[in-house]
Amino acid sequence: MRTKQNGRPADKLSVVYSVHVVEGGEQGFLDAYERIRKSVAAVPGHLIDRLGEPIDDSRQWVISSEWETPEHFFAWQQGEDHRALLEPLRVWVDQTQSLRFRIIQETVGAKP
Repeated sequence: MRTKQNGRPADKLSVVYSVHVVEGGEQGFLDAYERIRKSVAAVPGHLIDRLGEPIDDSRQWVISSEWETPEHFFAWQQGEDHRALLEPLRVWVDQTQSLRFRIIQETVGAKP
């Protein structure tokens, strides 16, 4: 079931990557992420990226992004430049997990 937002179907896509950064690789990972995020921000349909740093010693970071539609994300992911763009990040990561969700409901902070 798809809920509606502003009278339209909710088509936004949330993509979550859980990545395990190699020991001692945090700064290299951050530097690579910084270069990549600027390119991704210019991709049609991209809305936002978030980077989550672990609060313990797990080295398990989270990269999340939101896209206007799943089609926008998959067009970028299947494009020729996608793999080459992410290659510098792979040097600093030894495990990944990817999750994708259609956003069907959002809660925004209370209005005054």
